[in-house]
Amino acid sequence: MNVYTTDKIRNVVILGHGGAGKTSLVEAMAYLSGITSRLGSVADGNTISDYDKEEIKRKFSITTSMVPIVWGDTKINILDAPGYFDFAGEAVEACAAADAAIIVVNGKSGVEVGTQKAWDLCEKFKLPRFFFVSNMDFDNASYRKVVDALTELYGKKIAPVHVPIRENEKFVGYVDVVKNIGMRYVNKQEKVECPIPEYLEEYIENYRGTLMELVAETSEEFMDRYFEGDEFSPEEIVSALHTNIADCSMIPVTMGASVNLQGVLILLDDIVSFLPSPEKRRFAGVNTKTKEVFEANYDFSKAKSAYVWKTLVDPFIGKYSFIKVASGVIKGEDTLYNDAKGTEDRVGKLYVMEGSKPVEVKELHAGDIGAIGKIEAATGDTLSTKATPIAYGKIDTPVPYTYKRYEPKVRGEEDKVAQALSKMAQEDLTLKVVNDGENRQTLLYGLGDQHLDIVVSRLLTKYKVDVNLEKPKVAFRETIRKSSDVDSKYKKQSGGHGQYGHVKMRFSPLDSLDVPFEFSQEVVGGAVPKNYFPAVEKGIADSCQKGPLAGYPVVGVKAVLYDGSYHPVDSSEMAFKTAASQAFKKGFMDASPVLLEPIASMKVTVPDKFTGDVMGDLNKRRGRVLGMNPDHKGNTIVEADVPMSELYGYSTQLRSMTGGSGDFTYEFARYEQAPNDVQEREIAARKSEE
Repeated sequence: MNVYTTDKIRNVVILGHGGAGKTSLVEAMAYLSGITSRLGSVADGNTISDYDKEEIKRKFSITTSMVPIVWGDTKINILDAPGYFDFAGEAVEACAAADAAIIVVNGKSGVEVGTQKAWDLCEKFKLPRFFFVSNMDFDNASYRKVVDALTELYGKKIAPVHVPIRENEKFVGYVDVVKNIGMRYVNKQEKVECPIPEYLEEYIENYRGTLMELVAETSEEFMDRYFEGDEFSPEEIVSALHTNIADCSMIPVTMGASVNLQGVLILLDDIVSFLPSPEKRRFAGVNTKTKEVFEANYDFSKAKSAYVWKTLVDPFIGKYSFIKVASGVIKGEDTLYNDAKGTEDRVGKLYVMEGSKPVEVKELHAGDIGAIGKIEAATGDTLSTKATPIAYGKIDTPVPYTYKRYEPKVRGEEDKVAQALSKMAQEDLTLKVVNDGENRQTLLYGLGDQHLDIVVSRLLTKYKVDVNLEKPKVAFRETIRKSSDVDSKYKKQSGGHGQYGHVKMRFSPLDSLDVPFEFSQEVVGGAVPKNYFPAVEKGIADSCQKGPLAGYPVVGVKAVLYDGSYHPVDSSEMAFKTAASQAFKKGFMDASPVLLEPIASMKVTVPDKFTGDVMGDLNKRRGRVLGMNPDHKGNTIVEADVPMSELYGYSTQLRSMTGGSGDFTYEFARYEQAPNDVQEREIAARKSEE
């Protein structure tokens, strides 16, 4: 592939709800640009961007793929991001690398939750954007409903620039609102001018009015002319569009049918004409040597630097680090310094990725996106030179809250599974593996049940290891509510030296649950020699690791050694440790023992209309609602304390209740006494396990 300078590059992420038609649009773009000689389809599993076995099997995107399209003298780096919420981390990474976005809306389904989430991502990354209404060749597709819904959500910055022409329920052409002319399709790519149908005149007038108002706001001169009733020329409108789109004060709405290649040519032209090249974007980091701000701004004349926005690890094609060049020009054979790791890597070869196919390039200019093979870099790392070491901000990916315990189906494959998951976690920042030694389980964290199911499926297909996912054990604690007084003697005689340890101890609740126990002694007259005090304390410490009630760790116990006796020959540290351990078990069970359950402090953000459903569900989960606050965007933030044991499956339930629009976060808050029925159930379950 040729080398492209910064002004001839466009980095565009394709966003939208799952099933909106993003991959089909990318496929149509790839076909029109000549990358592919035939038009693939998601149903047939032969598209350029959905190449993973899981994507082909499930017929939706799971990871972000890159397709560089040459259009005229410009290279458009298309980033096809997944629309399903379980893979939101991929969409975030793609937005971090993009300079603009196309939000695809299904003309049949209209504006969906994923459409709004895509908009929120564009707002977060300040990306200029277009809306593309897909599937206009379907009978029940409604462009007008989409425009009305978008206008209701985002106001007058929504500007339709094309309107479909239908005859006998068929999509046959469109009206260009800017030029105020009709165009009719002759075949899939050719079109001729035609009259604007009468039934559309009212809508065209309204849409042109909106467009003229936005154009007028670009300058005082235009505003004066607008109020005087002047018409703006198409050239003036186009000039204003450049300004308004770049500063996100206007969001054009266009449309088409990807399968028939309708509207795709125009969209490619518009991407080149209206969406900004990287040189129009600001980007800064820190020079870690001088501690000064480094204004990279995709300037090719500055010291070379790039950041890794995605990692691909495949057992067959190897590891690729996807980079976006932030400054300078990176060439094959360059040596780049990784400030986060303090290491240098020789680049070797540079690539651009056409889906799964690496295409070698000589160099990448500032603003371009490519890949480097086999370097020790992680997603979020910065690559620069040792003379000018730079660090850019890390990518803020969603936090995974859904988790399950996993176990290999075949004994002895624990290491193979751990290595495979480690490689997968390099690719996917929303996948976490946590070793819970306390409950003897390993936990797999993801963004939802579907996410975890696909991880398991990939383990089998890619790495040939199989695992079971199960409901995780909850980390309960044990403590006491009353006081007890215990006399414990350990005596053993078996010929020769015997064993003798005798302690009298008091146990009572501590004010704090942050420590397992607090030990003190009140022994007088040497009833128990001082050199045995540490052994007594060790006996208590060992007993606290696995409590007498259900085998959970003990917290919040005060232990006082106040008396006892010893034998000058038979007493030993081991004997006193054992006596203390026996005393603890008896004293604990005599002091009204209880199970404590972990409580999460939770925030659930949902559209106002779902607040009642969410609160009802939290009550069923034994949650205590502490407050409700509006976020002034049509949502309510419900704050509640919920037992951790009740959060299993919450992600799936919340999405089901809210159509995917609900979101939640939580963190461990404290331990509280579990209700009696929960205690009884848990104790019985632990006994059956033992």
